[in-house]
Amino acid sequence: MIVLIVGIFTLSCKTGQENLVRYVNTLQGTDSRPDYSYGNTYPTVAVPYPMHAFSPQTGKNGDGWKYQYEATTIRGFQLTHQCSPWVRDYATISLMPQTGKLTVHEDERATGFSHDHETAQPHYYVVQLDNSVKVEISPVKRGGMMRFTFPEKEKTFLVLDGYIGRSGVTIIPEENKIVGWVNSGFLFPQEMKGYFVITFDQPFLSHGTWDNRTNQIDPHKLSDEGEGKGAYLAFADGATVQVKIAMSYISPEQAELTLRQELGNFDKLEEVSRAAGKLWNDLLNRVKVEGDSEEDKATFYSCLFRSNLFSHTFYEIDEEGEAYYRSPYDFNVHDGYMYTDNGFWDTFRSQFPLTNILHPSMLGRYMQSLVDAKEQCGFFPAWSCPGMSGIMIGNHAISLLTDAWAKGIRNFDPAKVLEQYHHEITHVSFWKGSSGREGHEYYFERGYIPYEITGESAAKTLEYAYDDWCAYHLAKMTGNKKYEEIFGELIYHYQNMWDPETKYMRGRKLDGGWAFEDFNPYRWGNPFTEGNSAQYSWSVFHDIEGLISLMGGEDSFNARLDSFFHGTNEYDKGAYFEVIHEIKEMLAANMGQYAHGNQPCQHVPYLYNFSGEPWKSQAQVRKVMSQLYNSSPQGYPGDEDQGGLSSWYVLSAMGIYSVCPGSDQYVLGSPMFKKVTLTLEDGKQFVIEAENNSPDNVYITYAELNGVAYTKNWIAYADIVNGGKLKLVMSNTPNKERGTRMEDRPYSVSTDK
Repeated sequence: MIVLIVGIFTLSCKTGQENLVRYVNTLQGTDSRPDYSYGNTYPTVAVPYPMHAFSPQTGKNGDGWKYQYEATTIRGFQLTHQCSPWVRDYATISLMPQTGKLTVHEDERATGFSHDHETAQPHYYVVQLDNSVKVEISPVKRGGMMRFTFPEKEKTFLVLDGYIGRSGVTIIPEENKIVGWVNSGFLFPQEMKGYFVITFDQPFLSHGTWDNRTNQIDPHKLSDEGEGKGAYLAFADGATVQVKIAMSYISPEQAELTLRQELGNFDKLEEVSRAAGKLWNDLLNRVKVEGDSEEDKATFYSCLFRSNLFSHTFYEIDEEGEAYYRSPYDFNVHDGYMYTDNGFWDTFRSQFPLTNILHPSMLGRYMQSLVDAKEQCGFFPAWSCPGMSGIMIGNHAISLLTDAWAKGIRNFDPAKVLEQYHHEITHVSFWKGSSGREGHEYYFERGYIPYEITGESAAKTLEYAYDDWCAYHLAKMTGNKKYEEIFGELIYHYQNMWDPETKYMRGRKLDGGWAFEDFNPYRWGNPFTEGNSAQYSWSVFHDIEGLISLMGGEDSFNARLDSFFHGTNEYDKGAYFEVIHEIKEMLAANMGQYAHGNQPCQHVPYLYNFSGEPWKSQAQVRKVMSQLYNSSPQGYPGDEDQGGLSSWYVLSAMGIYSVCPGSDQYVLGSPMFKKVTLTLEDGKQFVIEAENNSPDNVYITYAELNGVAYTKNWIAYADIVNGGKLKLVMSNTPNKERGTRMEDRPYSVSTDK
């Protein structure tokens, strides 16, 4: 055995394992504000794909910016589920230590801290507050453990805050326990509760309840429920208090069972920390990178950490060891698996294509849970947190399902999915937006959604054409002629948004004319989504060859790409009342109109692979990675978005990216490292070796796949999961002959025969 130091604890690793957890900085991306994002993250303390996570809280209750690096006080330590600050948290509770005098008001109890006295790792968070209280947190999948070490001879309190919604608390002094429930959050169903149980290893000297609306304290009261109800406890002066926490969405009894299942065998926080650290180290060692830059490794493993947090597990384990869950869609209890807390608009492009490589078994369960969710509420989840919403655009659940099927993950009924999808795109749900399809009558009849019918109509039409291609491709792969024909008539609707005069994608009106006679391709917002025409004109994932034709051929296409990355970064805030943070982040990146901090054009650096100049993709991808990412609190070029940005980096740093999820192809870029050893779920290994790789040697001059010369600009999913070796020879001079033939180019439906 090899014993390695992680934080202040020892971490036992498998023989031959490297201590990779030490590279992860969970503070990456936390130096963010509503008007400018370096990630909009918080220092998550969690195991991979948790049900619940933990975080220190610097912001007020209900503030989506729960932790900001620039803050100087902490007001609580939360059990959290937040997947985006823009939708905020749900089913949240927090504990806050106090010394001297009991103070419950969230502003008054806030206590100073310094990052010099803070360590933030996936499996262990510790901070020494300015009042000398030491706080430690370590996670399990459905709960965790905290430890509060109070200074000697100081009066000692813990405050339980019920957050912004309804809550109930019951103090059980004879068992050193608090049980209760919480219902809070923008999208948390009113019909559901998060049932929690909290146990303490020290007796209570005194106790009571309080509410965070009036901050009134009720000494000795054992139980209360209503708006913002909480509790407080007093312990012996200078005590060290260990706390175990579990939460269930099913019942109070399941919360107690979960506490026994996941924390019953642990007596000390160190044991929980070691177990969680081992889970992370096992996972991180499955993607082992070798190179000269320690900072690049820190960036890579910090991103790999965030790539493996969402979607959250939403199922629990009964006494027989079987999975079951309370659905956030119909609120009933069902057998099986459920996952939630994910916006597919943010993640279908990168996070799911990465997860298909690392966790195909989990993805299989996930895909069936999408089918189940559709049955439970009538529409596929699109942006769940944990319940339904219509946030963002697109019907992107079909992208996930088709991508899984194309890659051999096939434990769902494709005929049923195609029926469900056809219903999805011919109806409008209560939530609208990304749930159902507003304007579907026009989309089918005219081939586009008119500007007057719904907002963001051009962006929706473009993304719907891709989604419909996914359904077409799933039908084609499974021999479903009915739906292959139906969806096959929709996949070229993107062409209806192309204005041959301006040579841009544009919004279109009911009468067939173009929206905005004073057209400006740099105008942001409606009819586009958090972007402009210059960016969305590339949004044809499934038919880049068709887009090349629209733009006038390869030379024009490549010239447009050159201008996109190296030309003007001028903008018009357009439909927005102010310069939104995505615009500011584009300006800071200084890469022309390329806005990597938001999703619509993250695939564009790879498009030279389709147009005969793959070396330009290699240079541009490496530039994005090197200039826009790092491991610091300012580590991302925009909202990280449930693993979206992180997964882009992880895939790209390996040298691959899925331009068209739903196909089985990963397009080649330029790897950051000299060697990547990817260990698959079944133990097979795929190695990507980049000979002569360096910050200057970004170009692929020669490639071999499993010892055979390889000229294609993509590799197949099967090439990866079957194991093998991709050897790339890198240089500071591009090879302008390699990868230029038509047969070397990635998938486009126009050329798919």
